[in-house]
Amino acid sequence: MTIENTHLQTIKELKSAILASRYRVAVLANKEMLGLYFAVGKLISEKTQQEKWGAKVLEILSNDLQNELPGLRGFSASNIKKMRIFYETWEDCFTIGSLPSNQFGEAQNSENQIIVIGSMVSNQFAIEFQKVGFSHHFEISSKTKKLEERIFYIQKIASEFWSITTLRHHLKSNLFRQQGTLPNNFAKVITQDDLRAKALMAFKDEYLLDFINIEDPEEENERLIENEIVRNIKKFLLSLGTDFAFIANQYRFILDDTEYFVDLLFYNRKMQCLVVFDLKKGKFIPEYLGKMNFYLSALDEMVKLPHENPSVGIILCKEKNNKVVEFSFRDVNKAMGVSTYKTANELPKEYKGLLPDAEMLKKLMD
Repeated sequence: MTIENTHLQTIKELKSAILASRYRVAVLANKEMLGLYFAVGKLISEKTQQEKWGAKVLEILSNDLQNELPGLRGFSASNIKKMRIFYETWEDCFTIGSLPSNQFGEAQNSENQIIVIGSMVSNQFAIEFQKVGFSHHFEISSKTKKLEERIFYIQKIASEFWSITTLRHHLKSNLFRQQGTLPNNFAKVITQDDLRAKALMAFKDEYLLDFINIEDPEEENERLIENEIVRNIKKFLLSLGTDFAFIANQYRFILDDTEYFVDLLFYNRKMQCLVVFDLKKGKFIPEYLGKMNFYLSALDEMVKLPHENPSVGIILCKEKNNKVVEFSFRDVNKAMGVSTYKTANELPKEYKGLLPDAEMLKKLMD
């Protein structure tokens, strides 16, 4: 090995050691911070219940802390309230105690106590829990109600390194309920168990496309939706989740001197296959599957590389009847699913009828 190669190898090893050390320090610091916030949240929760503390008391408490520790950050009245919510969310899973084993964090508080894992969660989950930042924890605490849902999002953040923006999007689109519920024919046509499981988890029953804002719903069509998706491709990739790479829209291929165009073509790294999204503005009809089956056959024959898996197709439409979808899949031999989408134009069901629609607003303004 030459001196130059030895030098480069040394630099590489030093860089790796420095980055690994920084990561460990960040994890320990986060664990320490969560332990502190949990203990503070416990104290505030107990005081709130025993002495009926309100928002005004928290303001005074925050100001007094600032006077005692000038320059102290992170202990505003609103943040102290968040610490209380954080504690009350997890008090059944973690407790303040003095046990030396089964511990959530190594850092001790002023009373030489540590945070201890309860019986409802595992040691592995505790490790994942302490890797997640407090801002992420608060989003989960304030937007979810069930323990299994919170565990799902924390494990996703720990394994996929979600940003706070990504977490908020998946909470808003209800990923916990949507993932793995897509009507599909994967069980019949994907023979590899591992690949089938990856396909099931890669797609959702409904996609929240809240970045699409079409002023007049009557003018909505497939090309308009497609253009909005391409214009906001980063946001669409966020809706799809990890491991998707955008290839093209209106992807062109020629078969027997005739041109054909695929609406949206992606590649999924985890499944190692091409993924086609065919956009439909209305309700699903069985005829859509024939067109998708043709696209997938052509891509597998003409575009797919030898080491890649067969392509997967998703028909993305406004509405669907799952029973109709189920019957439509029975004689289809390519892997497909049918999803729906929601745009920014739509009001939640509970608000429909409470506000005038666009047509009524126009009349009122005339």
